[in-house]
Amino acid sequence: MRVDLNRGAPPADLPQAHERLRNANVPAEIVDVAGTLQSHGHAAVLVGGAVRDVLLGLGVSDWDLATSATPTEVQQAFWRTVPTGIDHGTVSVLVRQAGAEAATPVEVTTFRGEGTYEDGRRPTEVTFLRDLEDDLARRDFTVNALAWDPVQGVFSDPFGGLEDLRAGIVRAVGDPSRRFLEDGLRTMRAVRFCATRTLELEPQTQAAIGGALHVLDKVSRERVLVELHKLLLAPKPSRGLRPMVATGMWSHVLPAVPEPALRHAIDAVDDMEPAVAPRLARLLRPRARQGGEDLDAVAAGIDALKPSKSLRADVMGLVGPEVSRLEAALGGDAAQLRRAAASVGRGRLQAALAVIGADEQARATLDAALRGAPLSVGELAIKGGALIGAGLLEPGPAVGETMRALLAWVHEDPARNDPDALVERVTVLAARPQ
Repeated sequence: MRVDLNRGAPPADLPQAHERLRNANVPAEIVDVAGTLQSHGHAAVLVGGAVRDVLLGLGVSDWDLATSATPTEVQQAFWRTVPTGIDHGTVSVLVRQAGAEAATPVEVTTFRGEGTYEDGRRPTEVTFLRDLEDDLARRDFTVNALAWDPVQGVFSDPFGGLEDLRAGIVRAVGDPSRRFLEDGLRTMRAVRFCATRTLELEPQTQAAIGGALHVLDKVSRERVLVELHKLLLAPKPSRGLRPMVATGMWSHVLPAVPEPALRHAIDAVDDMEPAVAPRLARLLRPRARQGGEDLDAVAAGIDALKPSKSLRADVMGLVGPEVSRLEAALGGDAAQLRRAAASVGRGRLQAALAVIGADEQARATLDAALRGAPLSVGELAIKGGALIGAGLLEPGPAVGETMRALLAWVHEDPARNDPDALVERVTVLAARPQ
């Protein structure tokens, strides 16, 4: 059984919440910056996901410090600052702890309100605010609209985020339709949190997603892929994938997959190791395995997400006909298994087995068939250059053709992967009439 590492038990009550926050391992330089800002008469608190994850008993690596001080006031309070994103209220304070060789940057962002959203992602203007609750009111979900003062030990939760954590729900702050229409990526973030923090969509929040999917379409596919990547690495991606289907979001992110194959695929990914390419391939394979235009549609859908070359190659390599041949070969003889495994490639073989859901017996049969067998010409006991050097081959396309022929010959019997046997085979091939 896989342990769910992405959600601990939320605090039973407010005193336990305070205890977890007091015991949080907040970096000293962040506490120092907060203390300095407060000594200058400004509020300074930790906000957002870091506070949420502390409450869930999870580790935190990214702390967000927010303040009532304007960017100019932040710069005036410290000797060394960098205007990291000053137009949006962010200034980096350079803090050098005693004995440290270099200064540590601490990002500080001013409480802010936001104007209209015209591109479905970013506000047209930012207004700096003095009140913490006004800043929290603009945030996406109640479980992210939390704040903790690490100096004074004050917890702020004006929208019931702690209660929602205990209830295990993702609820929008305020009007969910407005939140999603402001920023289309929030729809994707909502289902991602369901998977990564073992939550469920609150009914009104879920109902509002469908009306904002046209705004999600405006969001850069790179940003969408980042959210999908995080979702697929969750212990149980199905918790986020199912609401993607239920809300109509799936077709705005991934190629359509026929039912009931999609339901089976979503269930299957939970039992796979947490890796993006195999899990994504498993979801799309029911469509891709039909070949032709369906395989082309899957390729186009993957390309639309602007993935890295390696991710694209891995996904397409795991949904292509080679994997179907491997699945069919699992019921065949050893030579057939070797040929099919070679077409998949050793590097993708284990992922391919996961995608097709091979059981232990099938894996054992394949392991036995592959014992000592080369799966590529590079694994043969003799190289093309050696054959050229021995005068058995002339440089040119015939070298590759001969090496592939040798590999196919060895697949019939791995014991043939011997330099002398391979040289003898080359002479036999060379003697055959063209």
